[in-house]
Amino acid sequence: MRKIFLTIIIVLAVLIVAGGITMSFFLGPIVKTGMETVGPKITQVSINVEAVDLSLLTGSAKIKNLVVGNPEGYKAPHAISVGSAAVGVNPLSVLSDKIVIRSVRVEAPEITFEGNPFSGNNLNTILKNVTAATKSGGPAATNAPAKAPAKPGKKLEVDDFFITGAKVNFNGVTLPLPDIHLTDLGKGSEGITAADLTRRILDALTSATIKAVASAATDVGKDVGKLSKDVGKSLGTNVSNLGKSLGSLFKKSTN
Repeated sequence: MRKIFLTIIIVLAVLIVAGGITMSFFLGPIVKTGMETVGPKITQVSINVEAVDLSLLTGSAKIKNLVVGNPEGYKAPHAISVGSAAVGVNPLSVLSDKIVIRSVRVEAPEITFEGNPFSGNNLNTILKNVTAATKSGGPAATNAPAKAPAKPGKKLEVDDFFITGAKVNFNGVTLPLPDIHLTDLGKGSEGITAADLTRRILDALTSATIKAVASAATDVGKDVGKLSKDVGKSLGTNVSNLGKSLGSLFKKSTN
């Protein structure tokens, strides 16, 4: 009897593991498709992902080569690119109304900044699009009937979101960004929508980028001003010396 019981336990364990592996195999492409479908509706720019590797057994996921396109009117092929991002998820929460994401770590993203840090630029344009999607309640479900009310998506909770090693490309110059650390996003029963989560992250990234670009532009302005001042002083001294030399020359000629 005991052997039969142990056999049943082993078989169930194998089935659960096999089921988890099978579900992970199918869920990765589903998440990838969801990001590439829902993401552009929130940002109004293209979003491409090379792959999403997801394991329900460990509650971990890895996103490879996420590329966020540029709005119309800007030249660069993309605004943001992320080589890899590691995600830790509570596996059981996937089946509930709120998905709990324990951690997200984004490594060395590259931002291409175009425009004026003090007015119109590509990141602010994307942020405005996301803010508009947030106010409207986010994108409607793609399979909902035309006249049916939009089906609310799953709420999210992100306990820890960390961006490190980010760099900004601006007018041929590469600028480092400080680490960005957000915590307790969507904590509580209400959670947070995908659109609002995107807005919070993009807002922090945009603010850090604009601050870095504006600071670099100010430093360049100071250097140019100092250079102009030094050149002016140098020219003034040379002109004065030249005048003295000419005066001395004319004085000698008259004697």
